[in-house]
Amino acid sequence: MPSGPEKLSLSRVAIVGASSLRGKELKVVLEERNFPAGDIILLDESVMAGTLTEAAGEPTFIRALDEDSFDGARFAFFAGSAADAERNAPVARRGGATVIDLTGALAASGRAIRWIPSLAPLLPAKRGSGANGSPKPAMYASPATPVVIACTLAAGLAKLWPQRIVILFFPPVSERDQAGVDELESQTAGLLSFREVPKPVFDAQVAFNLLFSYGEESKTRLEDMRAEIAREVAAYLAGGAGDGKSGGFVVPAIQLVQAPVFYGYAFAAYAEFASPQPGGQLEAALANLGVKFSAAGEPAPTNASVAGESEIQLGRIEPDANIGGGVWLWGVADNLRLAATNAVRIAEEILAGTAA
Repeated sequence: MPSGPEKLSLSRVAIVGASSLRGKELKVVLEERNFPAGDIILLDESVMAGTLTEAAGEPTFIRALDEDSFDGARFAFFAGSAADAERNAPVARRGGATVIDLTGALAASGRAIRWIPSLAPLLPAKRGSGANGSPKPAMYASPATPVVIACTLAAGLAKLWPQRIVILFFPPVSERDQAGVDELESQTAGLLSFREVPKPVFDAQVAFNLLFSYGEESKTRLEDMRAEIAREVAAYLAGGAGDGKSGGFVVPAIQLVQAPVFYGYAFAAYAEFASPQPGGQLEAALANLGVKFSAAGEPAPTNASVAGESEIQLGRIEPDANIGGGVWLWGVADNLRLAATNAVRIAEEILAGTAA
C-alpha cells in the first residue's frame, strides 16, 4: 500500500459489511485490480468490530460503524445487509462519499442509479443530482449477479430480435452469506452420518436436494428472491423494454430453483427467434459484452471451473430439438466475484470521468 504524499493522492475507500462474503470478495477485487485506494476502511456491525484481518497485505481491524466512519472517504461500498445500507448510505453521502450499493436496498427505494458498466454502450447510467438540481456525489446500485446475467443476455441478443427469453437460475447457498454456506456444510455432514440436519436458514433440506421453495420458518422466501430479481431486471431494461422488434429489449421470464452448491450462479436460458439463427452470430453478440464462451472441444463451464473468474461463462449454444428458432444456453458465473467486479468497475468509471 502506498504511503506518504502518494498515499494522500489516492482514494479512501470504505467497505460496509466487510465481514460478509460479498465484503471480503470486494476487498480482494479492489486489490487484484490495483484500484487506487490510499486506505481501505473495513466497517461492520459492532458485533464484528475488532476482528483482525488484512487489507493490501497489511494487518488491520474491522471497525464499528459510527458518525465519523466515512470521514474523507471517496467511495463507500455497501456489501452487508440492506438495513446497513438504508441507515448509513445517507451518512456516507453527507460526508462527501460516492455510494455504491451491492445490497439492492437503495435501488429498490429508487434512491440509487442502477449501473452495469459492461452494458454502458447499450444501457448507459444517468448522473444523479441533488434535490435542488445541484450536482452531488451520487448513489449507485451495483445489481446482483442474476440481474447482471439476465440483462446481459437480453441486451446482447436484442439486435437479433428474440421473441422470448426464459432463464432458470440455480442460486448457490452463498447468496445467503456465510450462514447459508455453514448450513449446507452441516446438513451434508449430518445426512452422511444419519443425524438430524440443522435448518435455521432454509428451514428445509438443501443438501442433496433441489428446492422450489424454502420452509415456512425461513426468513427469506425463494419466491420473493425471484420476484426481486425479476423487478430489478425489468427496471434496468425499462429504457428499451419492448417486443424486441422496435429497438427495445425483451424482458426475460425468470425462475429460481435452489441448488445444493456452495458457490457459482448456474443458469439455463432459452431464447426463441422467428427463424433459426447462426450460432456464431449469437456468440458474437454476447461476446461483444464480455461473455466468455467455451472453446470447441472444451467442457461446458461449471460452478467449480468459474471460481475466481470475473466474466459470465457460457457453453456452446445448442438448438432446441423441437422449436426451429429456439436455442439453449448453459452458463455459470462466480456469484461473489461477478457482483464485486461490477461494483469496482462502477468506481473505476467514475474516477475515469465516464459516468453519465
